[in-house]
Amino acid sequence: MHSNEKKRILVVDDDAATLEVLERNLTSQGYVVFTAPAVIEAIRILESTSIDLVITDLKMPKVSGLDLIKHVRENYKDTEIMMITGYASVEGAVRAVKIGAEEYLAKPFTDEELFSAVKRTLDKTDIRKTGNAQIPKILSVDHGLFGESTVIRKVIKTIAKVASTPTTVLITGESGTGKELVARAIHYNSPRASAPFVPVNCGGIPEGLLESELFGHVKGAFTGANESRAGFFQTADGGTIFLDEISETSLSMQVKLLRVLQDKQVCMVGANKTRKVDIRILAATNKNLLSLVKKGDFREDLFFRLNVIAIDIPPLRERGNDIILLINRFTNKYSEELNKPTPSFSDKALVVLKNYYWPGNVRELENIIQRLVVMTDSDFIEVPDLPSLMRFSALKETGYNRTLTEVETEYICNVLANVNGNKTKAAQILGIDRKTLREKLKNQTPPAT
Repeated sequence: MHSNEKKRILVVDDDAATLEVLERNLTSQGYVVFTAPAVIEAIRILESTSIDLVITDLKMPKVSGLDLIKHVRENYKDTEIMMITGYASVEGAVRAVKIGAEEYLAKPFTDEELFSAVKRTLDKTDIRKTGNAQIPKILSVDHGLFGESTVIRKVIKTIAKVASTPTTVLITGESGTGKELVARAIHYNSPRASAPFVPVNCGGIPEGLLESELFGHVKGAFTGANESRAGFFQTADGGTIFLDEISETSLSMQVKLLRVLQDKQVCMVGANKTRKVDIRILAATNKNLLSLVKKGDFREDLFFRLNVIAIDIPPLRERGNDIILLINRFTNKYSEELNKPTPSFSDKALVVLKNYYWPGNVRELENIIQRLVVMTDSDFIEVPDLPSLMRFSALKETGYNRTLTEVETEYICNVLANVNGNKTKAAQILGIDRKTLREKLKNQTPPAT
């Protein structure tokens, strides 16, 4: 076996005997093998399982192996493909390779020929993935973006690609996922790194003040404007401005922002002339901007101007073992800050933390770990030390001073914890569909600890 990690191979052939032989032989080499008698079944497996290599027959009823190759190439860039056929021809081989097959094997072939071809193909995948993985490691240390899950690596890889360009980037994700960290990572890996990075929380500034804060004002522009003052756009000149919660701006403000994006010029409140500014604009939101566009609450032209490159940060609950890595990171951080011994977690406590839904994402996790480090007197954290909402209780609080939302949130979280975070099972128990469950979880506020 060429790698310590077990590779997953999907074999597609309409001949049951061929499927059986290939499955047996490849399994004997340590591979995890899936089989499909037709392309339709193969696509279903690809949709639900991560596959490293697809070995497909050329001629099959209904949908051919060539169509499967094309499908894989255009939908699964980390999956390699081998074509096998009993109707070998130069033209067929050329066509298969042209549309994306790495290897072409004519039947009948020996076991050694099969194993060699599989090894060659998977080796290429390993080399490519290793090359791709080098960039995230560099960035993850420098800018607070931390994790080894596939989804967070994808985010970091995108940051590495867009950082050196002047392109506008729209960063989306639930609250607490780290949108500003992504914006900072883009800025400090860009040619503008030595210039200012100016974050602006558009939702935190009253509508009446936002224009003056962003564009600045001249003396006498309004009552109380006793002197001229530069706005955030001018402060960020030469650098990057990060417009967080862009969805909270009014339609009239969106017109002004659109003008800045188009012309790179700003006009201070009360001034007659515009000023040229050299800025890169990054924007973020935890809302679905396209949905707001359809409702008429967000300008379509501004959306397209902002959405040149989109980076969607996954919620913590979808980052697998990153939760454990982050727990260790935050535990070490706060133990060092507080000059306390670093506590360790019991296996059961880690399971509870990993299965929790984390509506407040990384921010919520960091707050909870900080609290645990501060409050614990032991060097070992167990389930009873965790916040009450994460623990099972036969007699949960039944007081009548809680809101309906609080009670609902607690019940949903308990159900999710009981089914190990499986949303499909939780939705069935709750009697709602998965979409409704997702919406309810999005609208939750992090539970009190």
